[in-house]
Amino acid sequence: MHCPFCNHEESKVTDSRVVIESNSVRRRRECLKCLRRFTTFETIDLTIQVQKRDGRYEDFRQDNLIRGLDAACRHTRISHEQVRALAYKISTELMERQIREIKTSEIGEIVMKHLQAMDTIAYIRFACVYRRFKDVDELMDAIEHINPKDELEKLYN
Repeated sequence: MHCPFCNHEESKVTDSRVVIESNSVRRRRECLKCLRRFTTFETIDLTIQVQKRDGRYEDFRQDNLIRGLDAACRHTRISHEQVRALAYKISTELMERQIREIKTSEIGEIVMKHLQAMDTIAYIRFACVYRRFKDVDELMDAIEHINPKDELEKLYN
């Protein structure tokens, strides 16, 4: 790491902290030549390719996942902080799989599994967009597959 003040190549790390919101590590460094301190951020390079429905490939972006979750969770009991935490959790799951590519359908299933456990309305909203229901019967079928016993347990626990 080059010092931004004197361009010396060597520095030592004096402090490291994980920044969950940005999926990065914040490091305080000290230049071994001029002794000035500076901060660097290291982010995880999640190089997973996502295969879209039309066959195109795009880099996986946690921001896209957050936007989709935000839309589904708007006006529910799920806060924006919970959305960000869920997106981070899903991103971590994908990294732990150590895969190079994934289909959007697989990501959608993972998201729906989590949303179904968190909030039924958010789950149905996401499912409507993800599954592209063509009529009310398809929507009703999805609603019928939600276990009402699980919902009651969530309310009383």
